[in-house]
Amino acid sequence: MAAVTTPSTTPSSPSDGERTGTAPAPPATVNGIPARVAALRSVFDSGRTRPVAWRKEQLRAVKRLVTDEEDALVEALRSDLGKPPAEGYVTEIGFMKAEADYALRHLDRWMRPEKVAVPLPQMPAKARIHRDPLGVVLIIGPWNYPIQLILAPLVAALAGGNTAVVKPSEVAPATSAALARLVPRYLDPEAVAVVEGAVPETTALLAERFDHIFYTGNGTIGRVVMEAAAKHLTPVTLELGGKSPVIVDHTADLDVAARRIAWGKYLNAGQTCVAPDYVLAERSVRDPLLEKVEAAKRSFYGDDPHRSLDYARIVNERHFGRLEGLLDSTGAAVAFGGERDAGDLYFSPTAILDPAPDDRIMQEEIFGPILPFLAVEDVAEAIDFVNGRDNPLALYVFTGDDRVADAVAGATSSGGMCVNATLYHLAVPGLPFGGVGESGIGAYHGRAGFETFTHRKSVLRKPTRPDPPVAYPPYTRLKAALLRRFL
Repeated sequence: MAAVTTPSTTPSSPSDGERTGTAPAPPATVNGIPARVAALRSVFDSGRTRPVAWRKEQLRAVKRLVTDEEDALVEALRSDLGKPPAEGYVTEIGFMKAEADYALRHLDRWMRPEKVAVPLPQMPAKARIHRDPLGVVLIIGPWNYPIQLILAPLVAALAGGNTAVVKPSEVAPATSAALARLVPRYLDPEAVAVVEGAVPETTALLAERFDHIFYTGNGTIGRVVMEAAAKHLTPVTLELGGKSPVIVDHTADLDVAARRIAWGKYLNAGQTCVAPDYVLAERSVRDPLLEKVEAAKRSFYGDDPHRSLDYARIVNERHFGRLEGLLDSTGAAVAFGGERDAGDLYFSPTAILDPAPDDRIMQEEIFGPILPFLAVEDVAEAIDFVNGRDNPLALYVFTGDDRVADAVAGATSSGGMCVNATLYHLAVPGLPFGGVGESGIGAYHGRAGFETFTHRKSVLRKPTRPDPPVAYPPYTRLKAALLRRFL
């Protein structure tokens, strides 16, 4: 495709943080999606997104967006999820500031060609690995962290020098609308497009040819995305979910474990892809741990979490009904919680005891504030239980014995793992975040995200002299002997 004339590579940034010089493109309708994607490809083909200056300006703009528009974004999160302002800042706004800052600090080094040793028979020569942008990428986000899980992969895509379509989740409509309004005001509107909508818009997007598709959500839709991508041989990153277990042994600090498990589980009312999904505690500590988790829950949200300003709500009636069905269908005893208010989409922090392994609640990702507690004889039994199921997105182990932590790490497979903590590995930009097997394909955050959205291009440079004739036919006996000796 021919290059097009474009505005300055590094647009000015006025004091209010809004970008000027180019009018935002109109929202893409289903019928307008092919033209919008074609326009993004023209911008990419022009070379506009390749310079480091353009990439850094876009990363700074992401930070300005979440900083300047914090109030509007936090209000959108409250509207969609009942998310408390402090929780919205920590898990979405502050997270994105750190992600953008990290990419800005390291982008020059990431873009630097990587030297590779050249074997002696091929000398003289220089070998380098260059990082090329992929082109036009599609980012499809979920509703549970609707700012972070759109903008974090977008930071990686922009750092890689790509143009992008972002598709926020229609299940979080206030946040989707805020992103559709704000992204074109801060970022280059000819290089980043926001497409709102539901199934028709997503289906239309997936019919287009992209150079990479990044999807965060569930495995069912992940398979749809992968099937659509296969028609164009488009690579995918799938950030899915699964049942993330917590293993607790008798050497663990139960007070700390209880607080960190309760926090990781009941944050965002349990609607977190790496939330603890069930607890496997050694029998001697299971009941004391349960009591301490209940005490931690009470210290976080008071005697009546329904009245707490720090406890979120379930996103909509469909998901509320799904959680009710999971709890009501289990034969397990409710240890605490279980209260709910459909009119307010309130589902209390809840724990249940010893559900059957084939119970629905032990087969499906809970994605809500219900935490099963199961007793095991020892860590070996816990490892066998985890290995008998799909690989989880995260695995947590609480122990005072490093040998136990090492044994769990060495004997299990998971997307990521925390020892004596939950969720915190997501906030370390240098740690790749992604799943394995059923919990996902590929990874991002920090350098891993830059690598996801770039291609490793091998480049070899040789001088024209010397040019030894031994390399060329006709191959005499002497040439053959020399080739065998040196190659």
